[in-house]
Amino acid sequence: MSSDLLDDTRAILADLIAFPTVSSESNLELITYAAEKLGNCGARISLMRGEDGNKANLFATLGPEGDGGIILSGHTDVVPVEGQAWTSDPFALREEDGRLYGRGTCDMKGFIAAALAVAPVFAEAQLSRPLHFAFTYDEETGCFGARHLVSELEANDLRPSLAIIGEPTMMKVIEGHKGCYEYTTRFTGREGHGSAPDKGANAVEAAARYMCHLMEIGEELKGLAPKGNRFDPPWTTVQVGRISGGNARNTIAGHCEVEWEMRPVNRSDALHVKSGLRQFCDHVLLPAMRRTAPEAEIVTEVIGEVEGLEPADDNAARDIVFELTGERSADVVSFGTEAGLFQSHGLSVVVCGPGSIEQAHKPDEFIAIDQLQRCLDVLTGLKTKLEA
Repeated sequence: MSSDLLDDTRAILADLIAFPTVSSESNLELITYAAEKLGNCGARISLMRGEDGNKANLFATLGPEGDGGIILSGHTDVVPVEGQAWTSDPFALREEDGRLYGRGTCDMKGFIAAALAVAPVFAEAQLSRPLHFAFTYDEETGCFGARHLVSELEANDLRPSLAIIGEPTMMKVIEGHKGCYEYTTRFTGREGHGSAPDKGANAVEAAARYMCHLMEIGEELKGLAPKGNRFDPPWTTVQVGRISGGNARNTIAGHCEVEWEMRPVNRSDALHVKSGLRQFCDHVLLPAMRRTAPEAEIVTEVIGEVEGLEPADDNAARDIVFELTGERSADVVSFGTEAGLFQSHGLSVVVCGPGSIEQAHKPDEFIAIDQLQRCLDVLTGLKTKLEA
């Protein structure tokens, strides 16, 4: 492998890190940068703007038109840095002791940089099947960009065969992961003076009862783990990430909201959680609130319901990556990716990328340079698969 390709990857990664593509901000500068690089290689470019026009997916293709081929997919957004103790500027790449530091280095701009670096290699090849690049927005907040991209593929009747999702796995082969379902539940009660709690409906107290019931369901889920399940933990998990409500300790809280998630092993567990909460709200919690406040409401907003990646006996993407990495076994993980969305479109999908998920979302996030080298070796190895 040419050292020039690794140097190119490092330089591209520095450029990518300099774009502060936190999910709350635009990713258009990064998308324009990637589109220009791929366009200079002769790729056919398609930009898919989100609803507000402030974000976009990039879908680009090298090689012949038509169905088939391989997608290299990565998300362009990163999580915030506020409140984290970084030892250097998170949006300026820093190299030290064989590591490259910066927000998004492993999750997952390292993979995107490697994909952009190898594009000229494929541009010069005689491809008999296409190579696609899919760079998405808003993965961290609900995989909205990938859902948009897959719907566009369906609308345009584009049928790639395989997808490699370059999330950080230390270049291990991942064939399955749990789903990731995220919600915000809002409670509306009736405010009043704290000295007369029976004359109001306390939204914070209702939220507390709701969370306790959610935790009870979480304990039930431990007994529902499928036999032989390889996930860690092997059951569907639920957890509350944030609660906000009320305005003073001596005032009955009129409003409260709870942000929570579940990571379902299978669809039946997700239905079990939602059914249990709905019955508790309809038959216990809301009637109690409406005894003093008929206007009381409990409304759950779906932030995102991202399908899991189901392991499959017949998985061409996994088998190709086996051959290129030398791995002989595939694993499953509990964190979510966009892979299930591509699988739902009929693609064979595998998750394999440089860096460790242990570094993702943390201060001083980094990727080891040797991980980028391993990634480049795998990506360039795809050339023989697409020339055949």
